[in-house]
Amino acid sequence: MYTFYAFMNRMKLIQRWNLMRSNIKEDLMQHSASVAIFGQALGIIRNTLYGGNVDVDKIASLALYHDTAEVVSGDLPTPVKYYSAGIKGAYSEIEQAINQRLLQSLPAELREAYGGYIEPDENCEEYKIMKIADKLSAYIKCSEERLLGNREFDKAFGRLQKVLDETKADYPELAYFLDNFMDGFNSSLDIL
Repeated sequence: MYTFYAFMNRMKLIQRWNLMRSNIKEDLMQHSASVAIFGQALGIIRNTLYGGNVDVDKIASLALYHDTAEVVSGDLPTPVKYYSAGIKGAYSEIEQAINQRLLQSLPAELREAYGGYIEPDENCEEYKIMKIADKLSAYIKCSEERLLGNREFDKAFGRLQKVLDETKADYPELAYFLDNFMDGFNSSLDIL
């Protein structure tokens, strides 16, 4: 019996932002889809407007699997995960062990194909864009919560806004996305 897809299906059970009061609940499956959509968008913008040549489908696929270890570990909140170098290193080891377990839950002939998504080359440009989309997804989540009057997300919003602002210089596709699409996330359906 192989259990990989059963593990992946459990992404919908992993709640994100579990130390925060959230008006809108978000699970890992929703988050991964969000990162895939925004990551692919960033890749398309780069290729279309800035002469890039990234594989937009690879960005989306990396996003779908970028947090798969959390189906076993749960979502460790950012303040805990990055509290110290020791905790960060230990958690990284745990994620690697879980990822190996997930790959072992596939038939041998499929492991290599999925290995590129579960344990990707972090130096490839598609991975870097996916990680920006991961931050963008969290930023949009914080923005939505703040729009609903939830002050609990103010600090995370400010931290993510700073990270994205610093990233825009090297990734003009991010600047383009924020300049042209961000206001839509703060609008009601009637305005959209």
